[in-house]
Amino acid sequence: MGRERVGLLVCVALVVACMVGTGVFTSLGFQVGSLPSPFVIVVLWAVGGLVALCGALSYAELAAALPRSGGEYHFLSRIFHPSLGVMAGFVSVFVGFAAPIALGAIAFGKYASAAAPGIPAMAASVAIVVLLALVHSFALRVSGGFQIVATSFKVTLILVFLVAGFVLGEGADFRPKSGDGVLIASGAFGISLMFVSYAYSGWNAAVYIVGEVKKPGRTLPMALVLGTLAVTVLYVLLNAMFLASAPMSDYAGKVEVGEVAARHLFGAQGGHLMSAIIAIGLVSSLSALTWAGPRVAQTAGEDFPALRWLGGRSEGGIPVRALLFQTGVVVLLLLTASFESVLVSAQFALIVCSSLTVIGLIVLRRREPMLVRPFRCPLYPLVPMVFLASSLFTLGYAVVCRPVEAVAGTLTLVCGLFLYFLMKMRKVS
Repeated sequence: MGRERVGLLVCVALVVACMVGTGVFTSLGFQVGSLPSPFVIVVLWAVGGLVALCGALSYAELAAALPRSGGEYHFLSRIFHPSLGVMAGFVSVFVGFAAPIALGAIAFGKYASAAAPGIPAMAASVAIVVLLALVHSFALRVSGGFQIVATSFKVTLILVFLVAGFVLGEGADFRPKSGDGVLIASGAFGISLMFVSYAYSGWNAAVYIVGEVKKPGRTLPMALVLGTLAVTVLYVLLNAMFLASAPMSDYAGKVEVGEVAARHLFGAQGGHLMSAIIAIGLVSSLSALTWAGPRVAQTAGEDFPALRWLGGRSEGGIPVRALLFQTGVVVLLLLTASFESVLVSAQFALIVCSSLTVIGLIVLRRREPMLVRPFRCPLYPLVPMVFLASSLFTLGYAVVCRPVEAVAGTLTLVCGLFLYFLMKMRKVS
C-alpha cells in the first residue's frame, strides 16, 4: 500500500496556517514607534505581501521541477552544493521552524494569560508545544484533518475581528502626508520590513512536504500562490483594522497587539474573551510549523549517516524522531530566549537562505534549460529579482541598525556549514 498523500485544500491550509500566526498579532507593536503613519504601515504590509508572492512564485517553479520534501535543504543541495543544503537545513530546524514555534508559543502563552490571568504564560507555552507534537505523531490524515479545522477557525476569527474593528473602531487617517516618503526610505522601514517578512514567512511551507503531496507539479504552485494572495489581503486589512481600533501609541512595544485592539473595541471583558479566541487561533500556525518542520531534519537524516537517527519514519509515515528533536529545541528556546532578539536574528538567517534559493532558480534556468518544469515562474526574471532586491534591502539595514542580531544570524549560518564539514570529516575517518 502506498504512502498517504494530501491534496490542494490541505496544502493551502498549511500555507495559510504557517503564515497567519504570531507575526501579524505581534509585529505592529515594534513598528508604530519608528513609523508613526497609518499610510506607511499599510504600505509596509502591502510591500511585504508583494515580496512574499514573488518568493512563492519562485519557489513554486523549483518545487514543481525538483519534487522532494526538505525545502531549502533539498534545493540548495541539488543546485549548489550539499554544504549549503546542510546549512539551510540547520537554519530550518533550529531557526526556520523551532524559533517561530517558540515565538508563537510565547504569544500563545501571553494571550492565554491575558484571557485567564491565573494561567502562567510559560506553562501555557510549553503545554501547547507538547500537545501539538502529540497530535502530529499519529498519522498524516490526522495532521491534515486537524490543520483544515484549525485554519478554518482562524480565518473565521480574523474575518469577524475585521468586521467588528471597522464597524466599532474610531477610525484612522490612511491618507499619505508630508514626511511619509522619508519614512519609507528610512532604516526604520527596512527593520520593520524584517518584522513583516517574519509575519509573512510560511509562504513556502508546502515545499517542505512535497513528498506527501498528490500531483506536486500542479498542486504545489497553486497552493503557494493562492495561500500567499489570501494572506496578503488579510494582513493589509487586519493591520488597517488595528490602526482604526486604537491609538498608535497604545500599541508601541506591545506583543499582544490583538488584545489591545479588542480591549478598545469590546472593553476589558471583551478583551479577555478576544485574547482567548486569538490564543486558540494561534494553534493553527503552531500546528502547521510542528507538522512541516521535522520533514527537513528527516530528509537530511536520509542523506547523511551521521544524522541517520533523524531519518526514520513510523509505520504511518511520520518522522517521529525528528518531531521529538524539534520539540526539544523549541522547549529549550522557550526557557532561554527573548522575543524580539530571537525574531530579528532568526529572520536574518532565514532571509539569507531563501535568497540563496531564489538565486538557485536563476542558476538552474541557465544550467539546465531542458529540465522539465511543470510550472514556470511568470515575468521571469523580474519576479525573483524583486524578491532578491527586497531581501538585500532588509539585510543591509539589519547589519547597520541591528548588528548584534545580524551577527547572531550569521553565526547560525556558520554553524550549519560547520556541521556539514564535521559530518564530512567523520565520514572520511
